[in-house]
Amino acid sequence: MVLSRTSLKDISNDFIEVPNEKVFQLPEKVLQFGTGVLLRGLCDYYINKANNQGVFNGRVVVVKSTTTGGTDEFSAQDSLYTHCIRGIEDGNKVEENIINASISRVLSAKDEWNAILACAENPEMEIVISNTTEVGIALNRDDKVNAQPPVSFPGKLLAFLYKRFTFFKGGANKGMVIVPTELLPGNGKKLRSIVLELARLNSLDTTFINWIENCNHFCDSLVDRIVPGKLPQQEKEKVEKEAGYIDDVMIMSEPYSLWAIETNNKEVADKLSFSKADKGVVLAEDISKFRELKLRLLNGTHTFTCGLAHLAGFTTVKQMMADEKMAQFVQQLMQDEIAPNIPYKIDSQESREFSDKVLDRFRNPYIEHKLLAITVQYSSKMKMRNIPLLLQHYKTSSHAPRLMAFGFAAHILFMNCREENGKFFGNYKGNKYMVEDDNAGLYADKWNNYQGAELVASVLSDERLWETDLTVLNKFKETVAANLQQMQNGEVRQAINEVLAQKELL
Repeated sequence: MVLSRTSLKDISNDFIEVPNEKVFQLPEKVLQFGTGVLLRGLCDYYINKANNQGVFNGRVVVVKSTTTGGTDEFSAQDSLYTHCIRGIEDGNKVEENIINASISRVLSAKDEWNAILACAENPEMEIVISNTTEVGIALNRDDKVNAQPPVSFPGKLLAFLYKRFTFFKGGANKGMVIVPTELLPGNGKKLRSIVLELARLNSLDTTFINWIENCNHFCDSLVDRIVPGKLPQQEKEKVEKEAGYIDDVMIMSEPYSLWAIETNNKEVADKLSFSKADKGVVLAEDISKFRELKLRLLNGTHTFTCGLAHLAGFTTVKQMMADEKMAQFVQQLMQDEIAPNIPYKIDSQESREFSDKVLDRFRNPYIEHKLLAITVQYSSKMKMRNIPLLLQHYKTSSHAPRLMAFGFAAHILFMNCREENGKFFGNYKGNKYMVEDDNAGLYADKWNNYQGAELVASVLSDERLWETDLTVLNKFKETVAANLQQMQNGEVRQAINEVLAQKELL
């Protein structure tokens, strides 16, 4: 049988969490732009959990904005889907299966725009959430509010708000709480500015623009959960066999989850009451701390180690963490060098707890996170994520950070590439790989013209890459050069063992 509302009564086992029939009577309170797995595996997960606890008591109308595919796969299952949670948490293996009933219906912006606008007339509708990718929060100056539908996400949101303003005659209590989850710093503020600019470009009433500004709340937010999407086919079939039904929109995620929403407004907090159901939802006046923890400890560690691990012969983060010495390197780098140098005031206990969770996430046996995927735009990631850590280190220390310098040397070695038919490829001891980086040509020229200490000096001093001269940092250039020579002369894995042994001797 196919998962649906009518088949729920035939699903009764300890293998899966089944929703209560009462959930289908709950009002629609959320308009969600995006059908993607991140929203379903994170935001809708929290809403479903809150509904099961009797806290939020509202369902989600999902807007499918993309023109590819349809909504049939959701409607065939009454918008129900299985959420499989797999991974490691606090060192323990986690396997959970939940039938998520938070979504009431999925509407196509292309074919059902009037039905979407009709949601603006619902007095219980209070929240808008979105994940339209970073490109989605952008100004299209030619977008028209009366189009069927407007082209851009901000245009669609503006049309919805204008419909709501008109229907409720500008009621001050009928504004929306709008929480974008696109991976942009200040995503709420940016979306608000674009919507206001579009309203002016569309020559909409000043009273409406004032209503947007004064009666609606645009909240910055940060989301963090790995949601790969579908389970491997064999694992999916196993779940379906145990559960007793077929589910074409089943998803999988890791256990860890975070949705940090920036607000200090009680009215907003009351409307976001699903935050009471899970400690992973954090309402805070300033969410910078959560962004820094993720950017430095998770993303920064990835960037310092992805090239190194690839050169050492590993393919995925999971494989990297299964190796004792490589896992030791990752942990020491994260906890001994990155955590103390986050350029934001964070309690050491909090950073330690976060790093422990990151290590669990890296070890997740269900997620195949390719190291080469992490190396895409390697140089810009190094600049954004890790150069601030390096500079912060030198504010309190005069010696080179040993493991950061080692990771930087591996970065330079990984970026040793040559152009072939418009693409760049590296080759380390017979292992050929693609280098996908806007600065690949710059590195290729440096490797072609310099070697050894001169090469390292050329890379570190290039302000086109780092917006600063890293050769002025005491002993950093020399340490990176020595590490690079060691990797070139021998095996990377042996070099890892030696740098760890050196650290242990200090």
